[in-house]
Amino acid sequence: MKRIGVLAVIITVFVMMSALCVFAQEAKVFNVYADKMSPDNHYIPSGWMGDYGDIKMTDESMDNPHSGSTSIKFIYSAKKAGGQGWAGVYWQNPANNWGSKDGGFDLSGMTKLSFWARGAKGGEIIDKVIVGGIKGVYPDSDEIEIGPIELTTQWQEFTVNLAGKNLSYISGGFGWVINADRNPEGAEFYIDDIKYVADPEVKPQMKGPEELPFYIYLDKGSINNHYIPSGWMGDYGDIKIDAGSKDDPYMGNSCIKIVYSGVGSQGARWAGVYWQNPPNNWGEKDGGFDLSNATKITFWARGENGGERLEEFKAGGLFGEYSDSDVAGIGPVLLTKEWKQYTIDLTGKDFSYIIGGFCWATNVDVNPEGATFYLDEIRYE
Repeated sequence: MKRIGVLAVIITVFVMMSALCVFAQEAKVFNVYADKMSPDNHYIPSGWMGDYGDIKMTDESMDNPHSGSTSIKFIYSAKKAGGQGWAGVYWQNPANNWGSKDGGFDLSGMTKLSFWARGAKGGEIIDKVIVGGIKGVYPDSDEIEIGPIELTTQWQEFTVNLAGKNLSYISGGFGWVINADRNPEGAEFYIDDIKYVADPEVKPQMKGPEELPFYIYLDKGSINNHYIPSGWMGDYGDIKIDAGSKDDPYMGNSCIKIVYSGVGSQGARWAGVYWQNPPNNWGEKDGGFDLSNATKITFWARGENGGERLEEFKAGGLFGEYSDSDVAGIGPVLLTKEWKQYTIDLTGKDFSYIIGGFCWATNVDVNPEGATFYLDEIRYE
């Protein structure tokens, strides 16, 4: 009798484990958010990031939900309460799990995540939407993101292609990031019907060359901007950047104003900035873009007084586990007071994988009084 009892327990456990293992494969839909207090909801919007003090949320807004009786409403003030300039929210399992707890779900077999979103005014820009990506002792098995996306006042469906991705352990089920540069007046937006779907028609997305022109900087807050000026180098304390300067832009409503004091804050006697993807990526993260179709980089520049000298402008050249595929540049460049276009020739270069999209560098020896200069219309062609 004792053996029969033990055998029954083993069989029961085996059946339960088997059911859990095939759960995701059999399920057609796995909801993150269906409606307020829905028993089908999974994950908790507990992972508030960046300037989290700039965020207000209610998950029971009845202001024109996409379906059901409620949607999730977010208000982002863009006040930079934490000095970060960006904010975001992760849906986690268990709550507040940044990889320190064993949790998550096996979502193998799911081929896409879909959600509906709209803005209160239209024009709100969400930098990126994330699936997975949580690190730590119990890291997510993959990380997938899309963006930026621009919202309208009408509900729109957005999808994240998950076909071919490793979804065997996902504790960060959904996330979004927004920033103050693209939303200087803040943003109010709504999200509804967040769900994973097992759609056999969805095939793995092949990453190919980017369409041209491909902008590093078009205008402050433009959805067409790519890369982030996050890689501050040398005497980084000597640098101030205003990505929305109204001081005589070459084109559009704004340009980039850079002030280099030359005081030697870190004792390096030089300084520079890399535009990177993702931000602060020196080659340790997979990111970047395939710019193999580009034959040149063009940009416009001018000096505040004329005579400002930049030792180099370049792209690529970052090394690490995920190194740039090549490097190209020009310099030294002596700026004038008038806008002038400059070109970096990419002929014969392999720009199939570039995480360092653009860079400038200068030093105190050639700018003993420092330098103020402007950049605009930076793009691959």
